[in-house]
Amino acid sequence: MTIGIIGAGNIGGTLATLLAAAGHEVLLSNSRGPESLADRAGGPGGRIRVGTVAEAAAAGDLVVEAIPFGRYRDLPAEALAGRILVSASNYYPGRDGELDLGGRADTELVADHLAGSRVVKAFNTIWSGHLASRGDAAKPHDDRRVIPVAGDDADARRTVLDLVDELGFGGLDNGGLHDGGLRQMPGTPVYNADITVREARPLLAR
Repeated sequence: MTIGIIGAGNIGGTLATLLAAAGHEVLLSNSRGPESLADRAGGPGGRIRVGTVAEAAAAGDLVVEAIPFGRYRDLPAEALAGRILVSASNYYPGRDGELDLGGRADTELVADHLAGSRVVKAFNTIWSGHLASRGDAAKPHDDRRVIPVAGDDADARRTVLDLVDELGFGGLDNGGLHDGGLRQMPGTPVYNADITVREARPLLAR
């Protein structure tokens, strides 16, 4: 699979390495342009290319955004139409400014902006150090470090769950974008919690 990544910080950059190591072709981008990512080109198997945000958005059927939440309106809605868009961003008032979410999950605003995309919330509950080191495909699924996945499109959710499992983590279906998204935002029991799928299941069922 060819996967575009918008945002080359801790999560985006780590995902690029993991996905390339798993055999995927990756096009990594950020707002500063490909020149700033020259040292990231190549990667495992030479599978990481660098490019513009527009190129990453058009790179494949699945794109990951890992940019500060306050900049979600910068995502190119037209270029991302029809694609699975994995949102790994989180709303932090201290960084993003005070926003009235109106009782909604932060990623619902991303989905509103990207109305033509199949938006899935994932990779937002794990810090980059654990993302880089906790994946272990040799473990039974329920004993793996959990990564919850929420989204309104069941097929898109399944695709992302399979990708999470491929990286050695335990993908846990967390339902739709509203209820599921609220259950995995900052401050919730599963956010940045180093727990297994088995341990996370009752926390997300509350």
